Amino acid sequence: MAKSLGIFVTSPQNMRHVMGITKAAKAKGSKVKVFFTWYGVHLTKCKDFPDLCELADEVSICADSYKKCGYDPAGDIPKGLEAKDMATQGQHGAIIEEYECYLTL
Repeated sequence: MAKSLGIFVTSPQNMRHVMGITKAAKAKGSKVKVFFTWYGVHLTKCKDFPDLCELADEVSICADSYKKCGYDPAGDIPKGLEAKDMATQGQHGAIIEEYECYLTL
């Protein structure tokens, strides 16, 4: 297995898969970064989201997508994240550039 995996999440229907893949990759010793964008930001409201934040090495969300989906990126930071994790699409670029494997869900 690769030593690093970047997961780009755009669908609000894939939390089970995001969690399962992250758990499997971490069990094999891989570094995992998860970036939520577009409608995938709705997954930040799932009960499992804080657990994902604990499990993955890095989790961030697109603040612009979060705002467009009706959330307040300054006043409603999801549990498990900090203000610095409310990011831009630059995080997507970082996954492509810095991680050995890339997965879109």
